[in-house]
Formats: sequence, structure tokens, C-alpha cells
Amino acid sequence: MTPALERAWRWTRRLAPWVLAALVLGLVAQQARAVDWPAVGQALRQMPPWRLAAAAGLAVLSYAVYAGFDLVGRHLTRHRLSVPRTLGTAAISYAFNLNFGALVGGLAMRLRLYTRWGVQAPTVAKVIALSMTTNWLGYLWVSGAVLLASPPRLPGDWAPGDAVLRAIGALMVALALAYVALCAASRQRTLRWRTHALALPDGRQAVVQALMGGVSWGLMGAIVWVLFAGQADYPTVLGALLMAAVAGVITHVPAGLGVLEAVFVATLSGQVNATEVLAAVLAYRAAYYLLPLALALPAYALSEVAARRRSPQH
Repeated sequence: MTPALERAWRWTRRLAPWVLAALVLGLVAQQARAVDWPAVGQALRQMPPWRLAAAAGLAVLSYAVYAGFDLVGRHLTRHRLSVPRTLGTAAISYAFNLNFGALVGGLAMRLRLYTRWGVQAPTVAKVIALSMTTNWLGYLWVSGAVLLASPPRLPGDWAPGDAVLRAIGALMVALALAYVALCAASRQRTLRWRTHALALPDGRQAVVQALMGGVSWGLMGAIVWVLFAGQADYPTVLGALLMAAVAGVITHVPAGLGVLEAVFVATLSGQVNATEVLAAVLAYRAAYYLLPLALALPAYALSEVAARRRSPQH
């Protein structure tokens, strides 16, 4: 690559996330101005309690699966923290991650909790890397399957067409399969890129990672689908959620505030009234973001107290 092309590529990498973020945030602002917020509140109040309870139950199950990602890291790094404490640490960190961002929850909170229980920082970094790999491995094959089987109906101005979406889906599934194949075939149990190193599981463990990651995303989609009460089919709801997840990562907005709602409204506008869409998504926020955070805050405080009592200095 020539120096001119290298410079152009560097500038493209720097500018592309900001351009995408501006597009997504512009969509958020456009949707917010057109919303009848009193009607959204009315739709929320009319939502049956059993539906909210079902969403909360699925959220608990989804958190349990996500917390299980850290058991993969526990197995591969062989750290000695107990299974219940590993699961608790992962669940608390995930609630903080969703509400306050990856740096706070996914990294800082996990590092704080694990090291308080005596796990060394380099080991914690490996656990975090394996958890992230499990999550995005599941995202790759689930998103790819959705794009292949049922491409979402995007607004006409920025819809690339079913053929393009299916091609992207095939690429995503291929990347997920390539990871599993790499883990199965590699004799070196470490994947290195520049100064970074990732512990590789064997083929069977990689399949477990893919299944766990896929189930996690599938349950998240099921929560929103239950709240829509049959107004939209499951693949469409799941596809909207998967797109919203990437949009949230691109914009770096804590909890994807406004981004999640805008993507759902844009994706489902032809099937469901915007008022009903926003009511369902806000109920999803309550079940998957706010309720777990309300539980994670006292759980974190209790964990700190227990760790202090365990410390020899106390």
C-alpha cells in the first residue's frame, strides 16, 4: 500500500465511526420530534402486568446466560473463584455495562470485583476478552441467520436491498464458522494480533461459546417480542434489536439512550404504530436495564462488604 493510500485509510478509519454516529443520532432527533409522548405513556399504563412479568422473567434468564460467559473464562484461565461468585460478578458488571457503558461495567467494574476476590488483573483481562468473544460470536451467527432468512424491511432512503443484506448475513455466518474452525484446528491455544493475545478454546468449547452467545441474543429478542404481543413477528423484532445494538456501540451513548428507540421505530414503522413501538421498547428498558441495575447496586455493595471482611487487612 502506498503512503497516500495508507493516509487515506487512516483518515477513513477515524472519520467513519463519527459519520455513522452522526447519521444515527440524526435519526434519533428526527424520530423524537414526531413522537406523541403522552400517548406512549398511556400505552405503557395499559400494558397487562402478566406481559411485564414475562419480560422480567426472560430478562432474568438472559442475564443468567450472559453471566455464564464468564464460566468459559473461568474454565480456560483456571482461576479459583467459585462458580456462584463468578456468575454474580458477571451479572453485576453486565447491569452496569448496559446502563453506564462498557468502560464502566464491562471493564472497570469487572476488574474491581474480580481483583477484590483475589483474581489477578491479567487473568481478569483474559476472562473479559473471552466473554466479549462469546457475546459477539453469538451476535455474528444470529445476525447472519436473520439477514439470510428474513432481511429486515428498512426505510427506503437507506435500505441496501435484500441481496446485499443476505450477502452481509452470509459473511457474518462465515466469520463465526471461521472462528470455530480456527479453534478446532489450531495447535497453538493463543491467537495473537500485534500486541494483543487471546486464549483460544478448543473446537468443542468454541461451539459452546457460539451457542451461549446466540441464546443470549435470542432471549433479548424474545423479551421485546413478548412486549409487542404479536404485533410484529419474532425475526423482525430480533433483527431490529441486533441493528440497534450496533448503532448503540457506534454512537457510544450510555445505554443506547434514544438510539434503541429510534432504530425500532424506523424498522417497524410499516407494521406497528410508533406509539406502540416506543411503549414496548421503554418497557424493555425497564425489564432489561433498570430492574437489573436496581438489583445490581445493592448486590455490589454487599460484595464489597464481603470482600473487605475476607481481606487479611480487615
